[in-house]
Order: sequence, then structure tokens, then C-alpha cells
Amino acid sequence: MSLFTVDSNKCKRDGICVAECPVGVIEMAGKEAFPRPVAGADQICINCGHCVAVCPHGALTLKTMQFQDCPPVQKDLLPSSEQTIHLLSSRRSIRTYKKQPVQHDTLLKLIDIARCAPSGSNKQPVNWLVIENTNEVNRMAGLVIDWMRLMLKENPAAPFTNYATSLVASWEKGEDKICRNAPHVILTHSPVAQPTAQTDCVIALTYLELAAFSMGLGACWAGFLNLAANAYPQAKEALGIPGDHRCCGALLIGHPKYRYHRIPRRNEPVISWR
Repeated sequence: MSLFTVDSNKCKRDGICVAECPVGVIEMAGKEAFPRPVAGADQICINCGHCVAVCPHGALTLKTMQFQDCPPVQKDLLPSSEQTIHLLSSRRSIRTYKKQPVQHDTLLKLIDIARCAPSGSNKQPVNWLVIENTNEVNRMAGLVIDWMRLMLKENPAAPFTNYATSLVASWEKGEDKICRNAPHVILTHSPVAQPTAQTDCVIALTYLELAAFSMGLGACWAGFLNLAANAYPQAKEALGIPGDHRCCGALLIGHPKYRYHRIPRRNEPVISWR
């Protein structure tokens, strides 16, 4: 079967699919010809679906992506630039949560939305790990503390020794400053050998964080859990991350206990123009 098929009754031979294919696997022999795959297209295509999505006539179907499986963009649902700016500016890192858990279907919906995040060459290397059980979240926070205790013992000159000392002391007083008593944690992991995977995972988690905010949920990046997952074998094993994978980011997720009413000021951007 050909990489894609073109409906000759719908195709206007405008060449948009040719111009937009990021890897150049579509060609037209002439202005009156229909689009066709180049030689070896099956081995080059990254299955991004741009050719299907960009055609205004619905004339092209990939063998791996049916036209009817690609929902139309609903322009009336797209936010204005002002709404988008306000959403992005209003997002806050949430560190105080209600005890109320997030519904399973909502967690699943967040990950489903994050699937739409871009990835290098459309490799989509993101693997998701959801710690839904709150007791398990607390156990993982304890393992991070164990790692910090070990680090303080074996390498007291480590860069963030003072911070680690403070976190351990807080834990011993019954305060969780690792996972902040969040009901859930969502982590990403990916193959170490995939060069863009770290960035891809961070982008996907950022999509998820913004989607969570739009649904009235709160999130915060769990940096110490991420560090421990890669530096402390016991933590990586407890998480069940494969040996050839690395943790590429973690988010605390829950219902915010408090609401923010102002947008705090941030530093002016440092820009170099060329």
C-alpha cells in the first residue's frame, strides 16, 4: 500500500502538502499532476500528519492516519491572544493541596492532551508514570530524603548541601517539602539513547501543567524527585523506570488549597539580538 492516497475529486493540486511536508516525501511531477510519494518515502516519513492536517480540501489520507481520525480545528474554541497571555501569566506553582484526590479520568485526560506536545522529528519518546496512590507519593518522598541523607554523609561538599540539610530536618519534623503532600505525581521517562527525549518530556509536562491549570487544578515541578530518580538506584527501582531510561521530569498534581489573585512581577528578559 502507498504511503498515502489522494482523492482526485477533492485535490486542487495546489501543492500545499508538498510545501508543508517537513521531510520532503511528497512531490508533484508538474502543475497538473497529483501529489505522490517520493522514492523511499516509507523509510523517511516521520508520520507527523502535517499533510493530512494542512490540506483544506480533505483530499489526502496517510495509510497510518485516516482523514476521519483527525478532528477539524474549531476556530471558535481557540483562545484570543489576550486570553492566552493571561492564562500563561496567571499560572502559579502550587505547593499546598486539598486532600481531595483528582479523578482518574481527569488524570488520563491531562496525559491525553499532553500527547499533542511537539517532539524532535515526531519521535514521541515520552513514557508516562502516574503515582495515583497518595501513600505511594509519600513513600517516594521518603526515598528522596533517604538519598539526601546518604548524599550528606558521603559527599558533604555537594552543591546544595545546606538545602538538603534543611529538607531532611523538615521531614523529620513531619513536613513534606519534597512532594508537598500532593495527592498525585506524574513523571515522564524516556530512553537515554534518544537525544531529544529530555526536552520532549519537559515540553509534554509543560503542556500538562497548563492544561491542569485550565481545569482548576494545581501543579508544581518535583525537581528533587526527578534528581533522586536518576541518582539514587533505590528510587529508580521503586518507580519501576527501565534501566535504559532516565526520568525526565515530574509534576505534583492536585486541587489547590488556595487561589492566587494577582500576577507577581518577574525579572525583565535578558535578550541578545543578532
